[in-house]
Amino acid sequence: MTTNTLSPTDPRLVFAQAVATAGATIAAVQPDQLTAATPCDEYDVRTLIGHMVAVLDRVTLMGEGRDPMSSPRLVTGVDDDGWHAAWTAAAHRVQAAWTDDATLDRTVVLPWAQAPGADMLAMYSSELSVHTWDLATATGQRPQWNEQVLQIALAASGGLPDGDRAAAFEQMRPNLPPEIAAGGPPFGNPIAADAEAPLIDKLVAWYGRRP
Repeated sequence: MTTNTLSPTDPRLVFAQAVATAGATIAAVQPDQLTAATPCDEYDVRTLIGHMVAVLDRVTLMGEGRDPMSSPRLVTGVDDDGWHAAWTAAAHRVQAAWTDDATLDRTVVLPWAQAPGADMLAMYSSELSVHTWDLATATGQRPQWNEQVLQIALAASGGLPDGDRAAAFEQMRPNLPPEIAAGGPPFGNPIAADAEAPLIDKLVAWYGRRP
């Protein structure tokens, strides 16, 4: 699979575009920003990037038909000047894992969702875009957002429960992997966004961020 041979609506191309935006944002992070706080309270800039790389590792496992939860939620041990290289290598692994068109129809099972690979890629395009916004906000960047990615990301974000997400997390906690169960809900309750707000603002507001 190469992205220039995929149709514009192929979820692999959409995910690749989300990866490209995230990669450009990671590349622009300065060494003295790595300890800065982010809108994602549990992560500073360094650990947020480590989590984003871990997201790619989990998407790779999905494409390979393996358990994505067998991979840690945080990549560590990367030199301060090595994060963009680590991101690029992880992105290449994703591309290799999803080459076969059959991956789009294969059912992927997570502790909180079960869906075809195509739908999972859309959901992870959504999460990745939100974390890219987190990173950009923490480091004073204004990414060039891909509107098609954001439209699909916003549509896919409906899998995140509305209302009291802390209560929903508590209900799921007994069935979650220990690493995830030990923490709290990954996203806050949704925040109302203006109907005329940019797509990125609507997306991050739904994930509990204040754009």
